[in-house]
Amino acid sequence: MDWLRSLVIEHSALQAVVVISLISVVGLGLGRIRFFGVSLGTAFIFFAGILAGHFGVTLDPAMLAYAESFGLILFVYALGLQVGPGFFSSMRADGLRLLAPSVGLVLLGTAAAVFLSYACSVSMADMAGILCGATTNTPALGAAQQTLQQLGLNASGAALGCALTYPLGVVGVILALVFVRKLFVRPCDFPGPDSEHRKNVFIASYRLTNPAVFGRSVHDIAVESHHRFVISRLWRDGRVSIPTSDKTLRQDDVILAVTAPEEAEALRSIFGEQEQKDWNRENIDWNAIDSQLVSQRIVITRTEINGRKLSSLRLRNHYGINISRVYRSGVQLLATPDLRLQLGDRLTVVGEAEAIRNVEKILGNAVKSLNEPNLAAVFIGLILGLTLGSVPFAIPGVSIPVKLGLAGGPIVVGILIGTFGPRFHMITYTTRSANLMLRAMGLSMYLACLGLDAGGRFFETVMRPEGVLWLGLGAALTFVPTVLAALFALRTLRLDFGSVAGLLCGSMANPMALGYANDTIEGDNPSVSYATVYPVCMFLRVVIIQVVLMLCY
Repeated sequence: MDWLRSLVIEHSALQAVVVISLISVVGLGLGRIRFFGVSLGTAFIFFAGILAGHFGVTLDPAMLAYAESFGLILFVYALGLQVGPGFFSSMRADGLRLLAPSVGLVLLGTAAAVFLSYACSVSMADMAGILCGATTNTPALGAAQQTLQQLGLNASGAALGCALTYPLGVVGVILALVFVRKLFVRPCDFPGPDSEHRKNVFIASYRLTNPAVFGRSVHDIAVESHHRFVISRLWRDGRVSIPTSDKTLRQDDVILAVTAPEEAEALRSIFGEQEQKDWNRENIDWNAIDSQLVSQRIVITRTEINGRKLSSLRLRNHYGINISRVYRSGVQLLATPDLRLQLGDRLTVVGEAEAIRNVEKILGNAVKSLNEPNLAAVFIGLILGLTLGSVPFAIPGVSIPVKLGLAGGPIVVGILIGTFGPRFHMITYTTRSANLMLRAMGLSMYLACLGLDAGGRFFETVMRPEGVLWLGLGAALTFVPTVLAALFALRTLRLDFGSVAGLLCGSMANPMALGYANDTIEGDNPSVSYATVYPVCMFLRVVIIQVVLMLCY
């Protein structure tokens, strides 16, 4: 049985792969079990790792550090790459609403830690470690240790406090989400399957009654009004047509306009009477509206289209069709002339059947070709992300430079490449299944190694005299601020629960809780809001822990 011992116990690269795989399998199996109707999903990989570490299973330290770091890097980069195309549109629409409760959560948790430090007679050095563990923020712990060393203080208590409270910090956010969902979330708080599309795009029909637009072309009205809209159809004398940019509008024409929700009132002032028909409900059969035109979604699969502006294709003038909407990574965008197209975009094309077939040849619509992985973008992004994460940023008043680290750098670069890569004709598209595979693989590796590393000293630390107090403080710092921020975002800001779950996970730097949210909530709202707030909150926590320590000593 020596071969089995060498496979599972003796340190080697092969042993590391086997142990991490076994922990992941056990954790994923346990994750399918529901307790009182609730499953923690991939969280059980972390617990399986703690148990394995407690019973003496170890890995070579270098292999453990590599697998843990690579798993985290792979997870956050794939996440950034997925949400990147819709990140800035989400930031413009909900950036302040997402960041306000997130920054509030960071400040509330820090203030609570300072208060509890004095109330419970726990030194601020130890409390800094407890706070870093409760918020699962190892970059903040590193900054705290460096600050304590510069102040001539012992930093071992901070590391011990973080190791003790980190596991509860990981699970505490999930428990807070379960608590809020069970007691405070109503059915209307969940995003519908098409809620993101409806939020970004509004469709309405207008009857032209404003004399100011009579005899004017669509192009002139769009330029002079400075409002963003696309006229998809025009009804005149009982016939429907696709209006080109030089189409002249007449009195009593009826137009179908696609615009942003906040622009609807302005268009009513421009065109005149808005009809009462609801064009934004789900499952509209657009082909049944009229018999002359066909509405079809076409997927961009030709690489030469990637990064080009919609206006440069001149599809409307050449083929007499209209593109009203563009679906990208779960977000519906207005098909404005300056919109840069990306591989994998789904375009809603309206026109005659023959014209649409010709446009289909131009754009590709060969869905099978998208299944080929674009690994170059992944590896280039990892290199750039790690480089950015290693760059020190000097902040006035803070003696120690701050870095984005292994998690912050890759997610920022993933967002930027996912958004702007096509402008440089970089093919960043990955299928949803491929991206989910990268994220799940990375998260599983990270959690297995994290649990294995903490398991060896977890139960021993709990039995220390101050262990129970530290555990209680860490649990309070994780659970209470998270619940309060969730209720504020749900009831005051009226965010949907998917977005709330994502911003909580991002504020607490908790990828495992995000995995739980993605498993239990439909849509990409958790991932988008996570990526929106994570870089800001992570950077803020690294800075604020240093400021607090310098003020307290």
